[in-house]
Amino acid sequence: MLLNNTRKKALLCASFALFAAKASAQTDVFYLNDTNSQITWKVKAQADMGADSLKLYKNGYATQDWVKAVVPGTVFASYVAAGLEKDPNFGDNIYKVDKIKYDRDFWYRTEFDVPANFNKEKIWLNFKGINRKADIYLNGTKIGALDGFMQRGVYDVTKLVSKTVPNTLAVLVVCPQNPLVNYASPTYIPSASWDWMPYVPGLNSGITDDVYLSNTGALSIKDPWIRTELPTNARAEVSIALQVKNSTNTFQSGVISGVISPGNIAFEQKIFVGANSTADVKLDTRRFPQLIINGPKLWWPNGYGDPNLYTCKLNVKLGDAVSDSKEVKFGIKKYSYDTVGRVLHVYVNGTKIFLKGGNWGMAEYMLRCRGAEYDTKVKLHKEMNFNIIRNWIGSTTDEEFYDACDKYGMMVWDDFWLNSIPNLPNDVNTFNANAIEKIKRFRNHPSIAIWCGDNEGDPMPPLNNWLREDIATYDGGDRHYQPNSHAGNLTGSGPWTNFDPRWYFSRFPNGFGGNPGWGLRSEIGTAVFTNVESFKKFIPADKLWPRNEMWNLHFFGPSAGNAGPDRYDDGINNRYGKATGIEDYCRKAQLLNIEVNKAMYEGWEDNMWEDASGILTWMSQSAYPSLVWQTYDYYYDLTGAYWGAKKACEPLHIQWNPVNNAIKIINTTGDNAAGLTASAEVYNTDGLPVKEYALSKTVDVPANTALNCFSINFAAEHEDLAKGKPAFASSSATGEPALVSDGNSGSRWASNQNDNEWIYIDLGKEQTINGVKLNWEEAYAKAFKIQVSMDSKTWKDAAESGDGHVGVQQLTFDEVQGRYVRMLGLQRGSGWGYSLWDFEVYGGQPKSNGLSDVHFIKLKLTDKNGKLISDNFYWRGNKRTDFSALNSLPKVKLKVSSAVKKSNGKYYVTAKVSNLSPAAAFAIRVQATKASTGEQILPAIMNDNYFSLMRGESKEVTIEFDAELLGKDAVKLLVEPYNEPVKVGK
Repeated sequence: MLLNNTRKKALLCASFALFAAKASAQTDVFYLNDTNSQITWKVKAQADMGADSLKLYKNGYATQDWVKAVVPGTVFASYVAAGLEKDPNFGDNIYKVDKIKYDRDFWYRTEFDVPANFNKEKIWLNFKGINRKADIYLNGTKIGALDGFMQRGVYDVTKLVSKTVPNTLAVLVVCPQNPLVNYASPTYIPSASWDWMPYVPGLNSGITDDVYLSNTGALSIKDPWIRTELPTNARAEVSIALQVKNSTNTFQSGVISGVISPGNIAFEQKIFVGANSTADVKLDTRRFPQLIINGPKLWWPNGYGDPNLYTCKLNVKLGDAVSDSKEVKFGIKKYSYDTVGRVLHVYVNGTKIFLKGGNWGMAEYMLRCRGAEYDTKVKLHKEMNFNIIRNWIGSTTDEEFYDACDKYGMMVWDDFWLNSIPNLPNDVNTFNANAIEKIKRFRNHPSIAIWCGDNEGDPMPPLNNWLREDIATYDGGDRHYQPNSHAGNLTGSGPWTNFDPRWYFSRFPNGFGGNPGWGLRSEIGTAVFTNVESFKKFIPADKLWPRNEMWNLHFFGPSAGNAGPDRYDDGINNRYGKATGIEDYCRKAQLLNIEVNKAMYEGWEDNMWEDASGILTWMSQSAYPSLVWQTYDYYYDLTGAYWGAKKACEPLHIQWNPVNNAIKIINTTGDNAAGLTASAEVYNTDGLPVKEYALSKTVDVPANTALNCFSINFAAEHEDLAKGKPAFASSSATGEPALVSDGNSGSRWASNQNDNEWIYIDLGKEQTINGVKLNWEEAYAKAFKIQVSMDSKTWKDAAESGDGHVGVQQLTFDEVQGRYVRMLGLQRGSGWGYSLWDFEVYGGQPKSNGLSDVHFIKLKLTDKNGKLISDNFYWRGNKRTDFSALNSLPKVKLKVSSAVKKSNGKYYVTAKVSNLSPAAAFAIRVQATKASTGEQILPAIMNDNYFSLMRGESKEVTIEFDAELLGKDAVKLLVEPYNEPVKVGK
């Protein structure tokens, strides 16, 4: 990514450290990536080569007019890095680039010396990925061709390379051809633009993964595969399968040996390999009882235990000499699955896992996320208490992503490269070959939990069955195959726009496709606006305010219609008061971000195992400087969405249901929690508690459950506005329409036996309406709408259900204004018409009961020793969605004391923030900045932010970041409550 210079230098250091680590892990590997100071790649369009193109194969060929290339990377990213294109992150720069310049084929070229220590018999040239096709030439000889960005190339170049003079490597990279979906697959499908990233010139073509030389003897190891079985969690059985390739013209006998650590478990087996052939080798507990591990250290998802990893070092020897070696990290784990209730459940090591996570559209829209940066991204997901990431349409292909997920206990829902549109790739055989390559490359990673065939569709024949068979064959059926990302025991995908928090607790927050209910939702999201500091990094100064087309080019407008920017805009202005400028808009946006993103997860957790099995937000990280679908933003600033999700996803968590005011403890761990004390207090804006609402209870919370503790007794919000009001219906087969609103549950109305029948109630005047309760007789509506009107002629949809049932059905929805409320039947659930005992309408203005216009709910969960386990904080309005009173909060005095410590290449900042004022200090934001410039120090790991303090309360905030980000500067903390007047920047 193109950020500030300090950040770029830090990432370069991290990348070089990664290169060094790779090189030291195996001394007979020499990387030809540009992070190797001995290697320089150049790139030039094939069409611009001219008549002397054949000379490029020769040493010393003049490349002064070529562009220095980033490898691994893309053509366009190379031109950007060389300063030949304006920063594509900023403004509308990327939209002005001439696509024709890059949507074509390019030559890559470098020269290299063979390392002096390459003294084994065979020298190999290795490519791990090129997008989309390539012809590869070494010293003027074509040695191979690659087709598909997952295909690996391994070439015996022993006789082609020179050990005395430089060698010339030239690669002709063939650009993908539009349309990408799904014709060009396998490739990076979003590269031709999506509703969250722009068109990338060159469609991310280039040498997109590692290039390296390796040196082996006559025998070499291919694709070692380590599987684990758990008859019980106290005993693991390990099996190892691999291929040994003999690259000579004579029969060879050798010895395969290995050591598994921890445990120092050693084994060896003699092998025989025919001339120029490959032998399959299998080592398991039948011949090697030491591969039975008693008391194994299991790999667990985040929140359920430690993600323990093992290392297996494999050697193949000829005589006393090591011919080849490989090192494989793996985890001892067992996945299992069920679909009880038409809901997919995932188990790890026999424990049912409640899935909490997010979708990655791409790691970075120009493939500039590399090496250690994956550790940062995945660590932030761990910090949000997530346990799963969906690799959407397989658009993240780097090994380091999977390594980080293994390390942090992050399961992976891993897609292949198909998107809903019913067309096959141009070459299904190439697609399938790449699918097999993907499985072989990543199957050792314990993090992979689900393989998925198609985004919001089913793979067309023959690919669906091919993928199923590929997974069964090359992954042993160890992971679940999900053909369609939003159907088949899932509850669909979306919506992708924000709703009032109550909606996520209401039955049902339905998506598109799949089954009704909470269940397992593969995508659900909302627009997420950045903080103002990030906004100014990518929006020109003259386009900051008011909203304009430049915002749309960063996907806050029609370009991201699914995100509902207009709805988000209304949410800010209607809930928090009309924004006065970009600074005010951004800070109010963070409050909306917290509310909605916390409610998404808490709504699912409220129904854990009672239908709900998990939720993945769309999206959890940002591939492009954008204003929608993210938690942390492109620059790693942690938005309100991050903090809302982090709080909601705590492994042991206390939460409030805004529909029924119930307080629940959510235990998404494998351990019982005994002797916990749950408490709730309600505060007014003066920072003092309202004693009549205080509640406390000691409880035991079983593992993997949601326990209802108590309810806060707020004044009734559910005043029945319909009671005693007149009603009218399209027909009356039994009873008068007014019987549904007479307050008598023993009297009923029934319609004629048609689907499209209706009944409405006249409330007598315009009212604020936010819910209904229907008490159905056996003649119920399977599908129906709730509509409102001002004149009983023009109707507006307020809610829709496809899950009608006999008995009481309650629906809540965003507040709407209306005088008339109608139930419109769409589909009968029986052979009769529609019959209702009661039709209640909720709304009006709830009573304040001694509460300020906006008041605060503070929850705590402590253990038997009084140690805080979880806390939570909400704001609530007497006028339910009106929080404008927050703009009138008095200024507060905060005391801040801090300490800075440097250790092992990191800075650790500890700050204590105290509220010394006779008022609530609301939504306090803490930032670590450089003292000399005021620039944010990012990325940084923090324990809390946007927190609120009542009178006399304190909070300790911790911040951690790499020392390179600060350099020789000093740290300055900015501590800003919402109570402070808005600071308008230049």
